[in-house]
Amino acid sequence: MRAHPVFGDSLMAGLLLVFDLGTAISASNSVPGSTLLFVGAMMIVPVVFRRKYPLGSSYVILFGGAVQLLTHGNLYDGMPFRLADFALATALYTMVAYVGRRQGLLYAIWLAVGTFVWAVWRMGTNGETAFMVFVIAVVFGFSWAMGEFVGARRAYNRELEQRLKLLETERDQQARIAVGEERSRIARELHDVVAHAVSVMVVQADGAGYAIRTNPDLAEAAVRTIADTGRQALTELRRLLGVLRSEDRSGTQWMPQPDAGDLHELAENCRAAGLPVALGTFGDLDALPAGLGLGIYRIVQEALTNTLKHAGSGASATVRVTQEGDQVVVEVTDDGFGTPHDLVAVSGGNGLIGMRERAGVLGGTLEAGPNPGGGWRVRAVLPLVPA
Repeated sequence: MRAHPVFGDSLMAGLLLVFDLGTAISASNSVPGSTLLFVGAMMIVPVVFRRKYPLGSSYVILFGGAVQLLTHGNLYDGMPFRLADFALATALYTMVAYVGRRQGLLYAIWLAVGTFVWAVWRMGTNGETAFMVFVIAVVFGFSWAMGEFVGARRAYNRELEQRLKLLETERDQQARIAVGEERSRIARELHDVVAHAVSVMVVQADGAGYAIRTNPDLAEAAVRTIADTGRQALTELRRLLGVLRSEDRSGTQWMPQPDAGDLHELAENCRAAGLPVALGTFGDLDALPAGLGLGIYRIVQEALTNTLKHAGSGASATVRVTQEGDQVVVEVTDDGFGTPHDLVAVSGGNGLIGMRERAGVLGGTLEAGPNPGGGWRVRAVLPLVPA
């Protein structure tokens, strides 16, 4: 009925019509049937459209009440009221709830004037009239109060929906900003690790082209091909890094980045900060590519940082880095009981976004979530050579 308000209002109009037929039939001997039908239609039919056209339908109902007042709204040779008159109370509620308090007050004034004229002119001053006026005032007052309540609730819901949309937009913007910042940081790190290596390869290949004399022509051509290929790769790498950097035009030189061999120092730093860390490395991690070693270090670093922030006092962490065939498995777990990491990430933390971005750049996958037995678990699977 909320999705299709005309359907619900049609049911209300149908009920008014059914109950109004009895009073209309009883007054048909003293009031022309066409008048009864016209007034009934003017007061009941607009109820169907009261929420779609609240202002127009309410004043059509008011006009129908005025016609009733002039034609058959008396005590002796007509009918002082009919059940269709409840549409006036419904219209007052609609004006207050859907149009506004100011328009509702103007509508209430018209109802008060009409009720006063009806009581003095058509009913006469007696105890029965006073009682009926009191009942009408109570009905209209109840309609006004309900309109105020529903109108305030609708206004509150609208404001709440707007705030939720704003918060959702801000969250999406923060996520995009975090992704952009992480991409820029990854671009700078890739520049340090890869671009330097490619530059060295080009220099050495150029030197080899002049050093090898066993088969001078063939060796020199091959090595120069290597040099040309290296230069082309360096140019393409700089182009891609420029896309990742976006508007970052900084010329800052960065010191060499850490790799998997520096995990022991990272674990010692965390222990000094108050987090017991058990580190286990399996396989030949020293022979890993520089980019992969840097990615492993950053993922472990971010996971341990989240543990320090959110796991609570007395928590400990376990780090396992294992080389299994052509891939490296990184797993960081803790036994904390503090703020759930996923709630922190949803509310504005960017650590998980950064770790997933880094794993994706390396061609791997990353999973993060609560442990079945408590605590938090981060697991990344990184290939030695990205597909």
